[in-house]
Amino acid sequence: MRRLALVGVSTVVVAVGGAALAEVVSGRPSPSPSFNGPVYAIAHRGEVVYVGGNFTGALVAGKIVARQRLAAYNASTGALLDWNPGADATVRALAVAGATVFAAGDFGHVAGATRDAVAGVDATTGRPTALKHTVLGQPNALAAGNGRLYLAGRLTAVDGTPRANLAAFSLTTGALDAWAPTTDDTVNALAVNGARVYLGGRFHKTNGVSSTLRLTAVDGVTAALDKSFLPKPVSQVFALATDANGVYAALGGQGGRAIAYTFAGAARWTRVFDGDAQAIATLDGTTYVGGHFDNACTTTNNGIQGLCTDGSVPRVKLAAVDGAGNLTGWAPQANGVVGVRTMAANPALGLLGVGGDFTTIAGTAQKRYAAFGAPATAQRVPPAPPSPYVASYNFDSTVADGTFDDGSGNGHLLRTLAVNGGAITRVAHGAGQGVTFPPKCAGTDCPRVVLQAADGADLNPAARNLRFGAAVRLSPAETSTGENVMQKGYSTVGGQYKLQVDGVSGKPSCVLSDKTDPAIHVAKTPTSISDGSWHTLECRRAGTALTIVVDGRAGGSVTVPATLEVVTSQPLSLGGKGTGVNNDQFHGSLDDVWIAIG
Repeated sequence: MRRLALVGVSTVVVAVGGAALAEVVSGRPSPSPSFNGPVYAIAHRGEVVYVGGNFTGALVAGKIVARQRLAAYNASTGALLDWNPGADATVRALAVAGATVFAAGDFGHVAGATRDAVAGVDATTGRPTALKHTVLGQPNALAAGNGRLYLAGRLTAVDGTPRANLAAFSLTTGALDAWAPTTDDTVNALAVNGARVYLGGRFHKTNGVSSTLRLTAVDGVTAALDKSFLPKPVSQVFALATDANGVYAALGGQGGRAIAYTFAGAARWTRVFDGDAQAIATLDGTTYVGGHFDNACTTTNNGIQGLCTDGSVPRVKLAAVDGAGNLTGWAPQANGVVGVRTMAANPALGLLGVGGDFTTIAGTAQKRYAAFGAPATAQRVPPAPPSPYVASYNFDSTVADGTFDDGSGNGHLLRTLAVNGGAITRVAHGAGQGVTFPPKCAGTDCPRVVLQAADGADLNPAARNLRFGAAVRLSPAETSTGENVMQKGYSTVGGQYKLQVDGVSGKPSCVLSDKTDPAIHVAKTPTSISDGSWHTLECRRAGTALTIVVDGRAGGSVTVPATLEVVTSQPLSLGGKGTGVNNDQFHGSLDDVWIAIG
């Protein structure tokens, strides 16, 4: 699948009261042709918009005008242009460089000439250029820069010369270039920013280097891997865009994601949807996302079949996100199962092009292509809805190596603290993934790992009601005398709340202590969870009752003083109370950790 990413200039204005003034495009499409088949690719050149896909006609004023998988129209007037080179099979990607429109796809002929999978066409006349090669495989993406036309997909050779999913051609001569980075699986998307070429797909190795998975950067001239950008997204990357502030990726998975990264590979923000995000573009500081989702999740948590577990707002196939990661009010609401396949922005015109399989947008007929222009005035949009949690972690999106984002939106990032070579590993759980801590070990030099978030006032419940929990998997071989799942504070310093697993029998319990009284209050359950299966554990403090809940069923309960307060400056720790020798290291797997106060 497809993609062309364009660069925009990033600007964000914040209004009084925290509401964003997002310079989003209009929610109503501008005049443009429609098409009688899917649109896979869009490219801009001045006021001209080029469209590629698997259509055989453009729809203008209720009539079909023959256009074989390639067409162009004037963005200012909406009029279909005479440009009509034609291709004999699907066009999956477009790029523009100078006076040439480049196309890639499944075709064998373009503009009446033999052109295998990649072609150049004059941007005005539609005549084919000299660019002609034999490509073995399926191209998915094109991008131009550094004097080259970059091609990506599921490729094995060009003109008999081996190529592992990536190739390049001279923009001047059309000759096959020596640029030849490699991946071990399909590349779906390309984006160029200066000397860097960003690659997105479902690969796990770039240039033979392990753990360079799904999103990497290579030098646009030498093809060398840029090891300063290794974000490791959790699922397949379908589309990329880049601007002055960083890189933007549209991800699939069980529920899609749009993630903004810095140029160092750290996540700036993440938005989650209940279906694949398949297209992404940036324009004037706003990031636009398209796919086959119907809702945008209010947090980064989602569950079975991508269902938003903490609430959602309708965003049918299209959404927009401001520079801080807040969902804007832009919601044209497209239809269809596949929905939006591709997006491209034109910063000079303030225009966003959207293509796919939809047939209506904003309640009116708009078949498979739509363009959105700039509104007359800035549009005030509400802030993102509050999360019910003060912190939540599903471990499905990595902000940077060893750091996990806080799905509550409150910024309590988890950082990995490790000693003696300790490390966490990923484990599949439901539609996403959890983390597994180091195995049991005897001695003082055992590997140890704790995930910690810095102290924050909102993490301290004082005397308010409190709920916290996690999904836990523990086998009989992983139990010990005591293992901490989650802990905030100590009984001797400001009080604490804690979820732990006690003894070799593997029975969980909940602990509370007061900020001035070191006495601990423990709610225990007689039920062991050390059976190698996943279990949900929850601790509930409601007034004077502390209760442990296992798999939705209340277990043991204990009375606590109504005046008991937890106010501690200690960090929130998962997997142990610290990295010291006696840290009560957890040895099993952990997922879906959350804290709610009040």
